Parts: sequence; structure tokens; C-alpha cells
Amino acid sequence: MTDDDAVLLRTDGHAAHLVLNRPRAINALNHAMVKRIAGALTAWERDPAVATVVITGAGERGLCAGGDIRAIHADAAAGTTASAAFWRDEYRLNAHIARFSKPYVAVMDGIVMGGGVGVSAHGGVRVVTERSRVAMPETGIGFVPDVGGTWLLSRAPGELGTHLALTGAAVGAGDALLCGLADHCVPADRLPEVLAALATDGAQDVVKRYARPAPAGELADHRSWIDHCYGAGTVEEIVGRLLDSGEPAAKEAAQTILTRSPVALKVTLAALRRTAELRTLEEALEQEYRVSCAALSSPDLVEGIRAQVIDKDRAPRWSPPTLGEVTAEQVERFFAPLAGTAGAAGPGGTEFAHMFE
Repeated sequence: MTDDDAVLLRTDGHAAHLVLNRPRAINALNHAMVKRIAGALTAWERDPAVATVVITGAGERGLCAGGDIRAIHADAAAGTTASAAFWRDEYRLNAHIARFSKPYVAVMDGIVMGGGVGVSAHGGVRVVTERSRVAMPETGIGFVPDVGGTWLLSRAPGELGTHLALTGAAVGAGDALLCGLADHCVPADRLPEVLAALATDGAQDVVKRYARPAPAGELADHRSWIDHCYGAGTVEEIVGRLLDSGEPAAKEAAQTILTRSPVALKVTLAALRRTAELRTLEEALEQEYRVSCAALSSPDLVEGIRAQVIDKDRAPRWSPPTLGEVTAEQVERFFAPLAGTAGAAGPGGTEFAHMFE
């Protein structure tokens, strides 16, 4: 498969279509795909014949399972910087999608995780189906939510976003709507009609025409313990509250969290809290870029991907292995300005502002 084949471009009437086309990898994104999407969006934004842009995924499994983490593993293990270049362009693409001047319809059918959230949940018209499973599962591989995920999750109602970020739990259509990750639910078997109608009709009108009530979610019924437990100031406190709450689902969440990278958990909580105070998505992406680049030199990223994807033994050996052993200095390292950047800006700083010019 060539780079062009991995993202298919076509137009149908007034709609331009991006089709992520790596179905065997659940359409995982690589650098060439990001560049091809970015180039297409720039061209279509200037083309008066294009009224709407639509992104879908090839195959039956989902829109996109995330970034190509095998490539990230190889890069991190070798101590090289290809991933930093990939993230730079990917985050610029996320910002472009959020600011796109025409309707951008994201069909979030099936699995939508990590980088898949980045190319969909920042769009203006976000469609889920009864088959949708949306997640930011980064803590499970020793990483931290990125692609604007900290921006989205920090703005979910109450502490729902904190719950999803720390556990990496996947949610269905109803909870994706509740958390602000999607706008409409359309039955999966009606998607061909939606795509056909977008050739001639306005995006909002089409989607509203076919939208139906989403299947019931689970998070609304758990808001009381989620908001109380995840409102704590530290990950250790959160886990303690979850275990003490008496709720079976809370205990299950605690048990899940305790399998995640302790460093990634603490950095994730700090990132969410800091992002809640930021003003723009671009500021959040700048912060995420610093965090992601720092993660390249963290042993947990290599180990997490090894355990989950390479060897698949599901037994990562985190370093350090417990929450109590993670120091404040270790966490702060992830937010420090990168070497070679001007100034020592903190959260919301401008050392990467030129990323979005």
C-alpha cells in the first residue's frame, strides 16, 4: 500500500471525503497519513465547490484505533525523534480541524481511540452510532492523553473526563454525547444514506434528519461517586476514595487504575488540571507536545507498548512501580520547556505558538 492509498480522497457533489484506509490496523494513523489529510483540508478549504468535508474509516471495525504505536515504540527504543515530528504535524492537524471553516463531519462508527479522537472529536459535526467505542487509553501504555484529549476531557461534566483519562475506559454513544465527545447518534445502518445526502444537502440538516436517541449510557448513574472520588487532589487519594466508596463500579475503576503506569497517571492528572485553566485548544496542544516529547525518554512508554502490543504479555513492569514512588520532580519534568526553545513558559506558554501559524 502506498502512502496515498492509506487515505483515500474523493468528492461526491458538494462533499469531499477522507477515508482512512488501513482497515487491518483499524486505520491507525502514521505521519504520511497526517500529512495527506492536512494537505487535503487546506485544498478543500479554499475550494468553493466543496461545502462539507467528511471523514470515515474503511472496514467494519472502526474509524481509527489511534496512532501507529509500533512506530512510536521503535522510535522511543532507538532514542530518535521521528515521533516528535509526527506529533507536531498531528497536533497542528487537530487544531486545523477544530478551526475548519466548513462543516467537518466525523463519522465515529466503531472503535475511535487516541489519534482517532483527534481527527474526529474536534470536528464541527460529530456522529456516533450504536457501535461506537470512544476512548483515550494512553495510561495503559505509559503515555498521556494527547491530540487535544486533555482539552476535551477537562471540559466534560464534573469529573467524568478524569475518570476516562485515568482508567482509559471506552464509552458508547450515549456517554460520548454526555461527555461532549460527539453531537449526534445515527443508526449504523443509516450511514450510507447520510453520506449520500451530504452530496447535496447541508451537513447539519442531514445529520439531524437521520439522528435518533442514543443507546443509554452508564456514566450518568455514576456521577455522584465519580465526582466525589475524582475530585481529590492526588491519584493516591482518588484510588483511596474509589476503594472506600462501597460502589462495585468504583472498586473496579480503582483496580483498573492500579494496573496503569504510575508516572503516566500522575502526569495525566496534572495535565488535566492545568488544561482546565487554559484558554484555547492550541494552548492545550502546546502543553501536550511538551508532555509527549518528554514521554519519549520515559521507560514506561517503551515498556507499555511492549507489554500491550509487541509481546502482548499484558504484564508491564512500570518504573517506578508504585504511585508513592513517583516524585513531584518526575512529574514536573514532563511540563518543562523543551531543549532549544526560547523562554521558560509554563502551561499555556508560547514556545510552540508558531506550530499554529
